[in-house]
Amino acid sequence: MSVKENQLKAFEKVNELVANQGVFYVKLHQYHWYVKGHQFFKLHEKFEEYYDESNEFFDEFAERLVAMGQKPYSTLGEYLEHASIVEEPYTEELSGETMVRNLVADYRTLRAIAVEGIEAAGEASDYGTEDLLIGYVDSIDLNIWMLQAYLGEDATE
Repeated sequence: MSVKENQLKAFEKVNELVANQGVFYVKLHQYHWYVKGHQFFKLHEKFEEYYDESNEFFDEFAERLVAMGQKPYSTLGEYLEHASIVEEPYTEELSGETMVRNLVADYRTLRAIAVEGIEAAGEASDYGTEDLLIGYVDSIDLNIWMLQAYLGEDATE
């Protein structure tokens, strides 16, 4: 693949992350609002921390694209069309543990997209995008580890 093709692939991955962050942000709010049970205080606070962090990355990804002459997705319809993460109305109660397991799966999806972007950005010598995505993966790895520890499992399970 040429440098230009790798650059475009990196931008596509960052834009895919924009779409996923839009959906993930909403999903985290939903869990924040609906969590119940003996772990309410811990999870309610943690979900808020995660959606604040998600919002920061959401903005950084979109601004990186604009700074590089690209057009980030910017509508709810685009987010839903291009996101890998799914969300749905809260019609049935979910346990806090189920919410946490769902978030681990979502973080793993986001990580896989980011890794593809890192590889493409590296091939294109786009060090700014590469660095942004590496920082994101570092954050995701920490979040997965903490969520898995909450579940009593190893980070790699």
